[in-house]
Amino acid sequence: MSRTSATLLLSILFFETTNGQSPRSMSAAELHHAVQRLSVLGSVLYVAAHPDDENTAFLTAMANGRHLRSAYLSMTRGEGGQNLLGTEQGSLLGMVRTHELLAARKIDGAEQFFTRAIDFGYSKTSKETLEFWGREEIAADVVRVIRRFRPDVIVTRFTSDAGTHGNHTSSAILAAEAFVAAGSPAMNAEQFPALKPWRANRIVWNAFRFGQGDRPAPPPNSAAIDLGQYDPILGLSYAELAGIARTMHKSQGFGAAQNRGEAINDFQHVAGDTARSDLFDGIDMTWSRIEGGEKMLPLVDSLQATFSMSVPHRSVPLLLAMMRTLNTLPPDPWVDVKRREISDVIRGCSGLWIDALSDAETYVRGDSIVITLSVVNRSVYAWNLDQWSVDGLGGKPAGARALPLNTQVRIVLRGVVPSSIPISQPFWLDSPPKTARYEIRDSSLIGEADGPPTLTAKVRLVLGEAALDLDIPVRYRSVDPVKGEMYRPLHISPPVRVALSSSVWVFADTKSKPVTVRVDAIRSVENASVRLSAPRGWSVQPRNRTIPRIEKGGQETVEFTVQPEDGAVSGTLEASVIVDGSTHTLSATSAVYDHIPPLTLYSSASAKLLRIELATRGSSVGYIMGAGDEIPEGLGQCGYNVTLLSDDDLRTAQLSKFTAIVAGVRAHNTRPVLRSVRQRLLEYMRTGGTYLVQYVTTTRGESENIGPYPLTIGRERVTEEDAEMRILATDHPVVRMPNRITKEDFAGWVQERGLYYASRWSHEYQAILGSNDAGEPSRDGGLLVAKVGKGHFVYTGLALFRQIPAGVPGAYRMLANILSLSATK
Repeated sequence: MSRTSATLLLSILFFETTNGQSPRSMSAAELHHAVQRLSVLGSVLYVAAHPDDENTAFLTAMANGRHLRSAYLSMTRGEGGQNLLGTEQGSLLGMVRTHELLAARKIDGAEQFFTRAIDFGYSKTSKETLEFWGREEIAADVVRVIRRFRPDVIVTRFTSDAGTHGNHTSSAILAAEAFVAAGSPAMNAEQFPALKPWRANRIVWNAFRFGQGDRPAPPPNSAAIDLGQYDPILGLSYAELAGIARTMHKSQGFGAAQNRGEAINDFQHVAGDTARSDLFDGIDMTWSRIEGGEKMLPLVDSLQATFSMSVPHRSVPLLLAMMRTLNTLPPDPWVDVKRREISDVIRGCSGLWIDALSDAETYVRGDSIVITLSVVNRSVYAWNLDQWSVDGLGGKPAGARALPLNTQVRIVLRGVVPSSIPISQPFWLDSPPKTARYEIRDSSLIGEADGPPTLTAKVRLVLGEAALDLDIPVRYRSVDPVKGEMYRPLHISPPVRVALSSSVWVFADTKSKPVTVRVDAIRSVENASVRLSAPRGWSVQPRNRTIPRIEKGGQETVEFTVQPEDGAVSGTLEASVIVDGSTHTLSATSAVYDHIPPLTLYSSASAKLLRIELATRGSSVGYIMGAGDEIPEGLGQCGYNVTLLSDDDLRTAQLSKFTAIVAGVRAHNTRPVLRSVRQRLLEYMRTGGTYLVQYVTTTRGESENIGPYPLTIGRERVTEEDAEMRILATDHPVVRMPNRITKEDFAGWVQERGLYYASRWSHEYQAILGSNDAGEPSRDGGLLVAKVGKGHFVYTGLALFRQIPAGVPGAYRMLANILSLSATK
């Protein structure tokens, strides 16, 4: 393909929408800001530990007020955090929180980066955190991001001082180290030779204090910025817009107010050049900072003076002239950045709409696929569709088409999904991690928030001698009768998915249990052979079952019988399906929420087989689901009949039919009805019932009055999952009956012992267990029991919500004892 030297090769990448809503063209306000940004060549990188640690007001003000290229580097994806939305934990929660960050960035206008570090839960020291993450490896990741992004200023949310979350202090330590290392040619040269050293002008700390009212005196060597300034073009202050962005962290319950008025933040010097009055003192952020940039100055000034939000198309000729001039400048990272920005503005000013839609959302490799390209030119300029294709589909590029004013042009391309395309799995989960660090096969993806689109349409539009090359992600569009038009990322699946009906199977004796396997057909399959494999000492009957046919989109279930033999020990149960000679072992777990795109995590179709000594008392349990957990399923495995209690049940049902009632994690934070039914629950306990409350956070006073006697929930926790557990009340029934609890029951726990322990309690409560992290006093508020009439009240901060789905035997025995309190004589 040949073009004259005047041809402009512009590159735009239209990223998928973060929440499934329709993509849209730039608004007039967004175009105005995009035009203003063309005159600024400055950047700032904000560094912290987790999703939700970032200062969204700062990012919003920098991206929209200062028109800087702004970004947030989160050390982790938040896998070890809590979840107010549902039951997702670990990798799937990390996926949710990753996309919550991307949703926030879509609002505040910043970019998003990550290191390979994994959030392994609350850590009390940076020493532990850096040992788990791998100090050198994660420091190299931070250097990589700095050299790629090339910030003028680096801002940390936290300091390296001890006394806070070890992940927090580690983020500050690594940022300070990388600030120096990124500028040294000798550092990390072999790891990423294509990235040139970069020295930011300064690194500062976004000084703040939790829980302060009036702003304290500014710290020495600091610069102040008002992040609450009002933007009349947006019709919002930056703090208001930041509140909308922060509310995307819904899994953490971080719905935020849209604050108005002055919001002064101080930025204290850490290293590099000292800022005297402004954070960007002494930094040239004009076109003069790059070689040949003075050629752009008159064009940029002219654009700023003549751009009109009401007739933006009039700026297209000037923008094309800017692109021609830009393409004469020597290579420079800022040239690449501004080329993308100018391209975006040309598209916005031309009113160009373009998408590439597939005829289905989910495909299997080798499936036929139909992709429809739609283009609308909503400007007076005679844009033409020159050609388009989708790499790897084998289709021929479409011929040239004129794009009449405001007329939708559609062209169809048919092809076959390539056999080389990978299953839709996040790139950071392609390989098993090392302790608390992801192993990423393609090193070029280290630092990225998400992987590239599954399929990309290559589109070229031309206007005279100017050519606009576009990369358009192929998406699926549907129309929901309530939500309207919805866009989803293209998804590649195995032909069949396998699922066991439980992740843990508990065997307290040698009796057999039925095990159900579900097979979902993404493509029609015949003679699917389903198999269950168990370790030695376990019997599975039959050896396999055959499903004659499953239609595309259908599912079938088959049942096996699993039985432990004498002497059987705990192990792993694995399911597989053989179709056309190929064995398939992947199970799919989904997270579907309105504020982020639908997410699917693939993992092996397996379950834990627990052969444990377990006795229970009572049979019926009422469960008050809170933020979401998987304990009801675990109780069912123990033989309990579990009823999920609605608000109406709590108000009117006969509670006495339950041996015990359990409040799920954060139920007292998420179920307001519990305040109004307090007297009913007290009466239930007085007449012989046991009421177990799992951990409650101290937010908004919701932890008050959860017990029958004075009880204060604190923020104490024991983060070392192997910390010694001391039985303080050795004669109490909760550690004696029906299961004798010993230190062995606390072996194999995952992530932590517990969180949100009680900090103070009245004499009616008895502390059952003591534990503490190294160097700390004993934390005794993790399991408290109080007699209430004929029944009992129990508060526990023990992380049973993690241990039960992880198949930790001692957690099942401990939980059974708690639920048996009122049934044990």
